[in-house]
Amino acid sequence: MFTRREAVPFAFVADADRFRSNVTPPPRERPSLSQLAGRTLIGLTLVSGLVGSLLFGLPALETSQSPGHTQQSAATDGR
Repeated sequence: MFTRREAVPFAFVADADRFRSNVTPPPRERPSLSQLAGRTLIGLTLVSGLVGSLLFGLPALETSQSPGHTQQSAATDGR
């Protein structure tokens, strides 16, 4: 990769970027059936919450109002 110009007292420090371990990590544990079911339920709950908030929130975000549905306060009504 690159060579150092200053003296390094230990050879393994200079060769650390090229070091490869011969020790393999232990295999990962497979999640149990209950863990998979829990993760699936949490994911479905989050997705359904987002979809529900969109379904309930979209009508409130609409800007087009029909002329018959305009609101007037009692102060501007003139009575």
